[in-house]
Amino acid sequence: MNETLLKAIKTFGIDAQLDMVVEEMSELTKEICKKKRGKDNRVEIIEEIADVYIMLEQLKIICNISQKEIQNIAEVKVKRLNERLENIKNGF
Repeated sequence: MNETLLKAIKTFGIDAQLDMVVEEMSELTKEICKKKRGKDNRVEIIEEIADVYIMLEQLKIICNISQKEIQNIAEVKVKRLNERLENIKNGF
């Protein structure tokens, strides 16, 4: 997959792929809004998640970000979320 993503970046250019990241996230946002209005669009949401995933992988390449860096930050953020949930549970 990485080879194809690198090829896409090289072929279309960094600016175009950065625009595509934003566009794909926007399309996912649109499908989420439709879901909130009651539409049964599970398949469309899956497709848009896949598109966003692919573009995020390209963004990681463009910005030289490793999966480990993301994992480390995500763990900190999940821990912080858990603390907030515990505070809510305990009435704080």
